[in-house]
Amino acid sequence: MTELSEVSPAPKWNPAAAMAIAVLVVDDNVDAAESLAALLRCLGADAATAYSGAAALEHIAAHKPAVVVFDIGMPGMDGYELARRTRATPEGVDILLVALTGWGNDEARRKEAGIDHHLVKPVDLAVIESLLARRPIAP
Repeated sequence: MTELSEVSPAPKWNPAAAMAIAVLVVDDNVDAAESLAALLRCLGADAATAYSGAAALEHIAAHKPAVVVFDIGMPGMDGYELARRTRATPEGVDILLVALTGWGNDEARRKEAGIDHHLVKPVDLAVIESLLARRPIAP
C-alpha cells in the first residue's frame, strides 16, 4: 500500500502507451469525477466515470478497467464497500484500486478492503500519472 508521500516522481509519460489503460473514476460529486476523468484523458488514459458504488460495479463487470480511482465518502455504498465487492469478483482481483479522498488515513480499513493506494484530495496529478505509468499495458 502506498501513501502519497511514498510515491516517487513520475517516469517519463508515454501517452501513446497509456491509451490501453482503462480507468474508472467513481465519485458521487459529478463535477469532481468528470474533472478527474478529463485530466486523465489529457494524459492519454481511456477514462470513464460512475457516480455511485452500484454503477461502478456494473461498469467494472462490463468493461474490466485496469484502474479504479474512487472516493471513500459516497452515500449508500462507500468506497471501502466498493473495494471489498470489487475484490470479490473475478474481474476485480487484478484491478489497481486507488482511494482518492478528503478523509484521513485509516490503514487497517484500507488493507482489509483491498485498496492498493490511498491519496488525499486534492491529489497531485503527477502522483496519478506515476501510478498509471507503472500499470501494465493491456495486450
